[in-house]
Amino acid sequence: MKTRAVRLYGKKDLRLEEFDLPPIKEDEILAKVVTDSLCMSSYKASSQGTDHKRIPDDVAENPIIIGHEFAGELLEVGSQWAHKFKAGDKFSIQPALYYENGPVGILSAPGYSYKYIGGDATYVIIPNEVMEQDCLLKFTGEGYYPASLAEPLSCVIGAMHANYHTTPGSYKHKMEIVDGGKMAILAGVGPMGLAAINYVLHREDRKPSLLVVTDVDQARLDRAASIYTVEFAASRGIDLHYINTRAMEDPVKELKTLSGNSGYDDVFVFAPVRPVVEQGDAILAFDGCLNFFAGPSDPNFSATFNFYNVHYAYTHIVGTSGGNNDDMVEALDIMSKGLDPAGLITHIGGLNAVADATNNLPNIPGGKKLIYTHIDMPLTPISDFEKLGGTNELFKELAVICSRHKGLWNVEAEAYLLANSK
Repeated sequence: MKTRAVRLYGKKDLRLEEFDLPPIKEDEILAKVVTDSLCMSSYKASSQGTDHKRIPDDVAENPIIIGHEFAGELLEVGSQWAHKFKAGDKFSIQPALYYENGPVGILSAPGYSYKYIGGDATYVIIPNEVMEQDCLLKFTGEGYYPASLAEPLSCVIGAMHANYHTTPGSYKHKMEIVDGGKMAILAGVGPMGLAAINYVLHREDRKPSLLVVTDVDQARLDRAASIYTVEFAASRGIDLHYINTRAMEDPVKELKTLSGNSGYDDVFVFAPVRPVVEQGDAILAFDGCLNFFAGPSDPNFSATFNFYNVHYAYTHIVGTSGGNNDDMVEALDIMSKGLDPAGLITHIGGLNAVADATNNLPNIPGGKKLIYTHIDMPLTPISDFEKLGGTNELFKELAVICSRHKGLWNVEAEAYLLANSK
């Protein structure tokens, strides 16, 4: 079968190409990709090329397919996996393959390391190790885009689970955020910050009593507040505040005042910016945990941390960048119970838009860029649909559909796009 895919050959060398896939083996699965959500991690992979830990050294001769936040439909299942999967199953993939009993340092991942699987393709071959590690996950919900966004959602789920707290006199750490505690999400209205807010507001088993979300972009704060409202948070027992720290004379003092001067039990930093990291450190409560979520591109990135407080106030830090299989399963489950990740999406595009968009991702404003791999379409902000609809019937109808859903992407719009686009 022929596939059309965006392949990486070296630093910033992404090419949209058509080529043949080999016949699948008995331990492989042929799949149709429908959606892929572009991620900053793909930008880093493209920018670093073979310097990236997950990119093979021989990509110039054996290019890999990029994209790792993808979903689609299984077409042909090898006999070894016929007991578990069947043609027609919708799927999502956990791209981080963990080998508990394998060699140390294995970092292979779909979207980084493989010739025949990645999200920015029309058809792919899912290799045996994905199924062996239980990283191929069925999706039974509506549409496809939620399954694509299960991967980024799983990353923030993993971050919440990775935070920990201590008990003086005990050496047993209590994993998780503090139930009923105080939480701050700094630089928190980018795509991943929005995913974190969405998860915190919908989580059933534990939640903070106070959630403070900061940023320096008022327009992005206003958009976040319109999607994940203070009123909805209150109905969930959470006192939610959106704060523009740019307007504050002394952000640390004012944020601590908002906490009742006790500080925050759980602080999440969503931008690799030194002042933001240091601000997070400064607002930690006793036994507060700072989660540095945002992966920097600079290998020498650093920030100061108050080690007086580490010693006397038990403050501590953890870094997370992804989730595991359990986090993916939880992401898919919580979506089936009503969490819609559409608020993360600001742009829609086709496979032809991937290479330029990936290589310029930091310069494109907004949230998640969602790609439909079987169509050709410029990367287009959802907010531009109405204007473009003046001369384009497709965008006209998409604008009408999205207006019925608070201006957000939705399953109805997805179905219309797939049925009517080129």
